[in-house]
Amino acid sequence: MLRQQRVVIENIRPQIECGTFFIKRTVGEKVTVNADVLGDGHDIIQCEVLFRHEDEKVFESVRMLHEGNDAHTASFHVTKQGFYHYRIQGWVDNALNWQHGIKAKLKDGQHVKSELLDGVQYLNFLTKKVPAKTKERIKEWPAIFQDDSKYEEAIAMATSDDLHHLFTEYPQRFLANVSKTLEVYVDRKKANFSTWYEFFPRSSSPEPNKHGTFKDCERLLPRIARMGFDTLYFPPIHPIGEKNRKGKNNTTHAEEGDSGVPWAIGSKLGGHKSIHPELGTEKDFKQLVKKAKAEGIEVAMDLAFQAAPDHPYITEHPEWFRKRPDGTIQYAENPPKKYQDIVNFHFESDAYKPLWEELLNVTLHWVSCGVSIFRVDNPHTKPYYFWNWLISEVKKKHPDVLFLAEAFSRPKVMQQLAKQGFSQSYTYFTWRVMKHELIDYMTELTQSEMREYYRPNFWPNTPDINPYHLQGANEAMHILRYALAATLCGNIGLYGPVFEYMVSDALPGKEEYLNSEKYEIRHWDWTVENKLTHVITKLNAARKNHRSLQQTNNIRFCTIENDRLIAFYKWSDDKTDETLIIVSLDNHYSQRGMVQLPLNEMGLEHGRSIEVHDTITNNSYIWSAEWNFVELHPALPFHLFHIKK
Repeated sequence: MLRQQRVVIENIRPQIECGTFFIKRTVGEKVTVNADVLGDGHDIIQCEVLFRHEDEKVFESVRMLHEGNDAHTASFHVTKQGFYHYRIQGWVDNALNWQHGIKAKLKDGQHVKSELLDGVQYLNFLTKKVPAKTKERIKEWPAIFQDDSKYEEAIAMATSDDLHHLFTEYPQRFLANVSKTLEVYVDRKKANFSTWYEFFPRSSSPEPNKHGTFKDCERLLPRIARMGFDTLYFPPIHPIGEKNRKGKNNTTHAEEGDSGVPWAIGSKLGGHKSIHPELGTEKDFKQLVKKAKAEGIEVAMDLAFQAAPDHPYITEHPEWFRKRPDGTIQYAENPPKKYQDIVNFHFESDAYKPLWEELLNVTLHWVSCGVSIFRVDNPHTKPYYFWNWLISEVKKKHPDVLFLAEAFSRPKVMQQLAKQGFSQSYTYFTWRVMKHELIDYMTELTQSEMREYYRPNFWPNTPDINPYHLQGANEAMHILRYALAATLCGNIGLYGPVFEYMVSDALPGKEEYLNSEKYEIRHWDWTVENKLTHVITKLNAARKNHRSLQQTNNIRFCTIENDRLIAFYKWSDDKTDETLIIVSLDNHYSQRGMVQLPLNEMGLEHGRSIEVHDTITNNSYIWSAEWNFVELHPALPFHLFHIKK
């Protein structure tokens, strides 16, 4: 195809898989676009980023700045939820090239009368584009350029900054080349900053040996709000299967009174659109959601697309399940693990379309009950394209809905789920313990392409994971792990109350809780407060008060010559809020070292004093050197400094 164009646009960033997937932002965030834009010869190249919201017809533009070696950059802010489209337009700027040529020839002592005549065409173009007031000011310039008696005056006009500004402001985009259009999806701010608290509603009763209810959960809302959590996540709240029900500690035979696993969904009492009757009614659930919102808390539900062997779907839609040669339905397995109380949907079924529609209807049912956040169980065991479709369909009418992918799987699997549309993702933070592991992982999350589409959510523990470093761990280990999560990442979660009460007994040789709440109802004294709950509350308050802690990507690790100490600097986009965090990774002994301030990133000159205010202890210090001494004790193994310049 013949194309009369001279500008090449390549290496556009950010884009994911050549634009196959959209990048992600939240309302108010910035999109910085980089590209290589070049032309043949020595002419001046100009380029711009064009962007618009999907509801708008006209593109806005922002001029790209040349950074050398044909690299250009520009930024724009996204102010509304939904899709934005962006692309790059580049052209050879004949007017600026003409002005540059005149300046070069005059510097060489050449006469430029002919060049002035050539410039008249660019002035005529300007008079058609500029506002009336400017047009009045420059309307005589073409005549002056053609008047031999006003040669010096014409030269002054031709080389003026005023004319350069007008050429830049009102370019003649002759033979402009436009790149392909890329997309950014903009979520509400909670996609980037949220503080989750998980507990089993059936364990909420104030009385021992009694099944908790939604009314009991309402009683706990003020406590959760006081601790600074804004998202309350419940494991599945549906009827639990009775066939092949699991007993305590995952035994294959349930005893009389065993409550079963909430993820084994469905029984004669109903399925995915039903509520376990001992928890309450749908009306009770809606009331709980409403009261939670009044406390500043959103209730997140579990989407677990699997069924118990006695789920109504089994008899109503047998075509949605795969049968073995003997006619029985295969229960779920992840060898060597066996889940006898669960059967999986057969996504390769010829009846996949009705299955997909039903699972979408399940999701929309709970959206209609006031749920706008879902934690999705094992999404990596369902087709990626199914999730792309379901999330897209939900967000068409309900853009506020967020989806957290619970997938502790291979890196590329977790990344693919994020690309397909999940708003947040579980991570490997739970197992990153050593200093180099934490730095390497954070560098991957924040400095690779992942920063454009993968929003991490850091959990020190989950009902499925009792990590080895927490098993039998002391208070200091629990504090430092929560401090790391709370300051490294914008999204964090906590499975309580086992974490805050440091209940960490494990099955021998496994990262699983002994007497796990997954298999039995536990009774907790929710009135208990301790040092750990106090520190968690203080950390959550600091996160709400400091915008530098409400994101993940703006982070710079600081040099501190002690492998048991980790230090990092964080900042808000506009640098009006800055924090410095230092954490001891030693939960038994004091650690000390010299931390180097990143003066360049902080915009500080050598010798300039700053005040660092510890938001936890309320102590302040004046630092005037690049290197500063710190010492941390297991009693409080971290500093969270607010930097005051």
